[in-house]
Amino acid sequence: MSMQDTVGDMLTRIRNAQMANKVSVAMPNSKLRKSIADLLVNEGYVASAVVTEENNNKATLTIVLKYFEGKAVIETIQRFSRPGLRQHRGKDAIPTVKQGMGVAIVSTSQGIMTDRAARAAGIGGEVVAFVA
Repeated sequence: MSMQDTVGDMLTRIRNAQMANKVSVAMPNSKLRKSIADLLVNEGYVASAVVTEENNNKATLTIVLKYFEGKAVIETIQRFSRPGLRQHRGKDAIPTVKQGMGVAIVSTSQGIMTDRAARAAGIGGEVVAFVA
């Protein structure tokens, strides 16, 4: 059976691994998951994201989680747009997360970027998730 919401699955795996105080979490790789993981690395929410090729040409994305003084760096991570209800926003309607202290992940025509980068570039897109 195929997975319907791969991004939601990725965010749930990260959330569950942090609640269990795991060092890393592994999942099947895709271009979208890798670009979201790279954005989380650049924003400082996770330590690293590495793609490894395994047998049968199945690539695995491994995300090393980040903790500070025993607490997870990611306080909340949630899906905003979902397969049943896509949430597209224009450049002026992209939401801010926790008054700018969090990050909204936006899928634009120029790739995955943060809400700040999308506003600076003057483009809108699908608001994928919120991270704080």
